[in-house]
Amino acid sequence: MSILKENPYRKDFPVAEQVINGKRLAYLDSAATTLKPLTVIDEMDRYYRLETSNVHRGLYWLSENATNKFEATRDKLAKLINSPDRKQVIFTKGTTESINLVAQCYVRPFLKEGDEILLSQMEHHSNIVPWQLAAEEKKLKIRVIPINQDGDIIYEEYLKLLTDKVKLVSVVYVSNALGTINPVKDMIQAAHKIGAKVFVDAAQAIAHTKVDVQDLDVDFLGFSGHKMFGPTGVGVLYAKEELLNQMPPYQGGGDMIDVVTFEKTTYNNLPHKFEAGTPSISAVIGLGTAVDYINHIGIDTIKKVEDELLAYGTKKLSSIPGLKIYGTAKEKASVISFGIEGIHPHDIATLIDKEGVAIRTGHHCAQPLMQFLGVPATCRASLSIYNNQADIDQLYAGLIKVKSFFE
Repeated sequence: MSILKENPYRKDFPVAEQVINGKRLAYLDSAATTLKPLTVIDEMDRYYRLETSNVHRGLYWLSENATNKFEATRDKLAKLINSPDRKQVIFTKGTTESINLVAQCYVRPFLKEGDEILLSQMEHHSNIVPWQLAAEEKKLKIRVIPINQDGDIIYEEYLKLLTDKVKLVSVVYVSNALGTINPVKDMIQAAHKIGAKVFVDAAQAIAHTKVDVQDLDVDFLGFSGHKMFGPTGVGVLYAKEELLNQMPPYQGGGDMIDVVTFEKTTYNNLPHKFEAGTPSISAVIGLGTAVDYINHIGIDTIKKVEDELLAYGTKKLSSIPGLKIYGTAKEKASVISFGIEGIHPHDIATLIDKEGVAIRTGHHCAQPLMQFLGVPATCRASLSIYNNQADIDQLYAGLIKVKSFFE
């Protein structure tokens, strides 16, 4: 059985089975958000229908059950990323908040005027703007690691930028706009040699490749639940324990405190020190089930399926006259960004939607990258475990129709 033609995982995702505009749905926007397996939906539904309660507070069965499921998700995530300790897994609203937390609680207290932060040219806006806000306040300098036309970081230029002024490097593991897999382990090692800390944005990596924080020796790492078959509104910040202990709380409120008086407040232990207020309980529980789903299939199997789809899709789309693929790095994840000569990307997306094909079009929250590429926008087809050859064939046929419409 060819996994490209007979995908056994597609049936696990109700949305994938839909008919849109009278056509079978070819959902090719997983880099924006993945579809959710029925197991995740059912577990969240169960919480709301039968198990609703708050966590970490009640002494009755419902609350203890919810707390156990909530904290079990932390254990599952710690194991997934090989965290040394569960208390280093902090729940956030997503990658964006994870980055903002580090900007607020590490950069602002510990960096000083004249210090430098390095960012790559392919970063998502959420891995640019939080550092800019901190840099403006603290009079820091942001420097940009250049990339080449293939979408690879120019590594020798990165090494040149690593001076003793650099205190933080923040880099995406897998580019959301190009699919480039960056050499983050090597980059971390190089940064550590000059005493800099490293934040890795793993939003696009977590559901596509093995992420091992101990092997990487990464200082900070963030990702989002909705990019890994889980719900929106929940994400993770991993950080080294000594850094979390040094950092002040991100927000004040319930559950992040130890003792409160009007004169002084002491703070809770990790991880709760950084988790103020009632969390998104159903989302955390759903995320735990998403981790179960990933483990059931196996991250190596997921990567193998996606690599096959990427190779097939790249070859198929490359055969279309006038189509250009942006991002041709040797190490790539399941993203194909492209444009067609003489046709605006927004027109492509609008017309191809009528063929039941869902792709992303725009700057992909990466305007500096688009400026480097010399285009206002690209089309992006991004693949996941539920896609098959028919989805790519449908995309191909739709693009041929679009081309004929403009000829």
